[in-house]
Amino acid sequence: MNQRQQEILSLVQHQGFVSIETLAQNFAVTSQTIRRDINSLCEQELLTRYHGGAGLSSSVENVEYATRQVMHLEEKQRIAKMTAAHIPDKASIFINIGTTTEEIAKALQDHNGLRIITNNLNVAAILRSNPSFEIIMAGGVVRQRDGGITGEATIDFIRQFKVDFGIIGISSIDIDGTLLDFDYHEVRVAQAIIENSRQIFLAADHSKFERCAMVRLGNITQVDALFTDQPPPAHIAEILAETKVSLFTAEADSLKIAYPTEAI
Repeated sequence: MNQRQQEILSLVQHQGFVSIETLAQNFAVTSQTIRRDINSLCEQELLTRYHGGAGLSSSVENVEYATRQVMHLEEKQRIAKMTAAHIPDKASIFINIGTTTEEIAKALQDHNGLRIITNNLNVAAILRSNPSFEIIMAGGVVRQRDGGITGEATIDFIRQFKVDFGIIGISSIDIDGTLLDFDYHEVRVAQAIIENSRQIFLAADHSKFERCAMVRLGNITQVDALFTDQPPPAHIAEILAETKVSLFTAEADSLKIAYPTEAI
């Protein structure tokens, strides 16, 4: 995905639908060039093509895992580095399913003495090389597509613990701060993590704001800190400020912090 395609995707995610004519004028390229970009994004199942333009993909099905691994990768890596910097050595943490949380696992590799409970096989594989870590895998049903583990056994297992930090990702943050995802079983595990963590860190890149998804996880007011790569939309920023949720942004040129709380 080139830079223009990433910007097209961001525009559609914020506006819901954008016409080919508008995109051509915005990027100062031909309509044919925009059509090729849209076709490429549709082939990756990131957008849906409509007459005269492009709109958001389905709210009931997520993008393929392999595609999500490379989407906004640089942004996820910045978010991961910033999030990991707020995790002290010898802490206990939950890490759930997601490509952003997997990048956080990579950023945690140089920590010491962590106890990690995860329902993500990829996270366990990333962290197992550090001999000072204790990694505890949740039981349950393994999803072939991404190595995630879900089910009643997973939830029951997580409820046996009370940890210092719960690190979660999300597919969508709606206009009113509702946290949304695509998989009901995955959402139930994330809810159990929220219930059994002393602090919740939500890691989400800018593409997750106002994206479509159908399964309600909770609300952004339930987290202690949001780690992202760009300032969120104004209405989301207002919710964070009103409820004293810490906002950390890992922009390309610098790390910026807003609304810090004493607990972080």
